[in-house]
Amino acid sequence: MLKSVISNPVLDKLPKHLHQYIHPQNYDDYTPANQATWRYVMAKNIAFLSKVAHESYLDGLKKTGISLAQIPSMYGMNRILKDIGWAAVAVDGFIPPAAFMEFQAYNVLVIASDIRSIAQIEYTPAPDIIHESAGHAPIIANPEYAEYLRRFGEIGSKAISSAHDFKMYEAIRLLSVLKEQKKQDKAAILVAEENITQLQNMPIVPSEMAKIRNLHWWTVEYGLIGNITSPKIYGAGLLSSIGESKNCLKPSVQKIPYTIAAADQSFDITKPQPQLFVTPDFAHLSLVLEEFANTMALRNGGLKGVQKLVNSNQLGTIELSTGLQVSGLFTKVIDNDKGKVAFFQTTGKTALSFHEKELIGHGTAAHLNGFGSPLGKLKGINLAIEDMSPRDLDAYNIYEGKRVKLAFEGDIILEGKVITGTRNLKGKIILIAFKDCLVTYKNEVLFEPSWGIYHLAVGKKVVAAYAGPADNNSFDLPQHKLSDKPAKQVINPTDKKRNKLFAEIANCRNTGAALPTHILPEIKNSMLSVEWLLLLNLLEVATMQNRVEEIKECQRLLADFNRINPDLAHLTS
Repeated sequence: MLKSVISNPVLDKLPKHLHQYIHPQNYDDYTPANQATWRYVMAKNIAFLSKVAHESYLDGLKKTGISLAQIPSMYGMNRILKDIGWAAVAVDGFIPPAAFMEFQAYNVLVIASDIRSIAQIEYTPAPDIIHESAGHAPIIANPEYAEYLRRFGEIGSKAISSAHDFKMYEAIRLLSVLKEQKKQDKAAILVAEENITQLQNMPIVPSEMAKIRNLHWWTVEYGLIGNITSPKIYGAGLLSSIGESKNCLKPSVQKIPYTIAAADQSFDITKPQPQLFVTPDFAHLSLVLEEFANTMALRNGGLKGVQKLVNSNQLGTIELSTGLQVSGLFTKVIDNDKGKVAFFQTTGKTALSFHEKELIGHGTAAHLNGFGSPLGKLKGINLAIEDMSPRDLDAYNIYEGKRVKLAFEGDIILEGKVITGTRNLKGKIILIAFKDCLVTYKNEVLFEPSWGIYHLAVGKKVVAAYAGPADNNSFDLPQHKLSDKPAKQVINPTDKKRNKLFAEIANCRNTGAALPTHILPEIKNSMLSVEWLLLLNLLEVATMQNRVEEIKECQRLLADFNRINPDLAHLTS
């Protein structure tokens, strides 16, 4: 674990490759304006959500240690979250979907440590600490939902992606960052939006990851629960957005019963959603998740599963009927004309495992240049190799020191001298080593004797295929280079002045000190579109201190603001 990140027992179990996404929260970087933004959003949300959110929300805020008065710290949250078996880490905006889900599988909430600007106070397309901590965290205090979230991460992290998925993820990440900037580059935003539109309109068959991300969006992010005519809110995107939480319950937003069909409903992260899905209860979420998991290569394997891995061009794993697991970059699969895998091939570093534990002597150092093997039954023999007893193996010359020719269904021929076999704890043979071995497919040579020792992976069929390695320790998993975020903008003199005023008002509210007389004139002298929040803070303290003149002047200025900015008038009500 990173030295600058406060850990807890849950975080200590995270695999090393996830540490690359974790960043220190740097709590001191939050400005008085940031803290005022947090207080405003939380106050507005609590006032509204207490009536329309799922009953777990308010109770969950207390259980997860989220203060309404100030931005939560990871240290404080982790101290409390550990009691319900969870933890939280700070990250820098969007991270790849597979990594996000893998964090969930380890009961870890991923929290973007940035906070939205005042200009984006109602909704931001970029992940921020309001969305993550005030949206996601409270509902995990509900045990049924927490288990759904964990299970979703466990299954989702095994979903097979495509190159298109990563392009889409990078495009969305970039657009959300551009839209959150104080000084927006409208030309760059337009280009980014056009890029997303082009990617969305490409005739691409959705991958498993694309579909399960849809399920995640329509439940974890934008889910409604209960009666379809009067549902409650539980999705984090709705719980953390003043605008969307109110808009989502309007009749104009279509409410649809939540089913597996949601996996085929795409979304636009930059716009309000025109339809939402309603689950009757949290248990139903898990039923749909299991229904979707039953469609995945994770549970079906087979020829289609291996083909998905080949098409993904990413590290993946297949598991054979013997339990042997092969992890690597799959580049080739041959079928046996019966819709089953006759041969598979990886390229580059490959590892062999059993029960998610690397087999001794079969790590990437032993298989630097890939691994390939025929599968299935031998021609004319009804008994598969994996089901053969020692006597059967001897009868078919599959025995130490004997030379053998094995003709597999699918026209794969293996000729070589048996060295030895590897068995699992139940005595089932899972791997056979040969020397002087030649493996061919029709006229194609798949392995030559000069290449060294050949290992035959024993298995009748592929029972599972999924993203990532069987044993995380087998690979130095890549450091994902995320698209660069624009540099944090330097705080200008106006921002410094604004932060000073926010700090002075907060000090008066917290200590009871009298309001300095200079605050109101300074706000009036620099009246900008964002000063409405300063005025609201000043009005709050002036009311506490019964400062009649300041109260009247704040109310007058707010009325002027509302008249000049009618589209923002609802913010001050």
